Amino acid sequence: MRLNAQQSVLLIIDLQGRLSPAIGGGTAVIDHTAWLIGVARQLGVPVMATEQYPQGLGATEPKIADLLLPGELLEKSHFSAVAEGNLLSHVNGNRRQWVVCGTESHVCVQQTVLDLLAAGRQVAVVEEAVGSRKASDKALALKRMRQHGADIVSREMVAFEWLNKANTPQFKAVLKEFIR
Repeated sequence: MRLNAQQSVLLIIDLQGRLSPAIGGGTAVIDHTAWLIGVARQLGVPVMATEQYPQGLGATEPKIADLLLPGELLEKSHFSAVAEGNLLSHVNGNRRQWVVCGTESHVCVQQTVLDLLAAGRQVAVVEEAVGSRKASDKALALKRMRQHGADIVSREMVAFEWLNKANTPQFKAVLKEFIR
């Protein structure tokens, strides 16, 4: 599968204030996710985000929340965002390709990815934009998601596939603002 901006949605799973400090490389996960949101906005790729039980885990990290538009944040109690029932019925839920980032890799990210794959979606998990409390849990989750059909990608792989070609105004804008 090659990512296509017109068929993709960026899904951010549970980047929340009380959980983020416990995540290995949590600050980098947030930074890489913010970068992906910026590229998605530049290229017209819809963004969706989830919050797992915000009463206990806190609200979405301010750096991410400030980049979200009304209607893009979905609250959930199931670990899988698909199981909650409002993800695939969302206005952008019919997109074929899902680029996924967030936490925790081995819980909410993995369960959502497995359910997206079972629902016939193509899924790309951004390696540097997912995290878990333990590195071993992240590694196992990435391996399992790959075994079930998800592509494990880098944020630049996503950006350049969404761009598709050079020498366009979009390419120049993304290159100037996000790549250099």
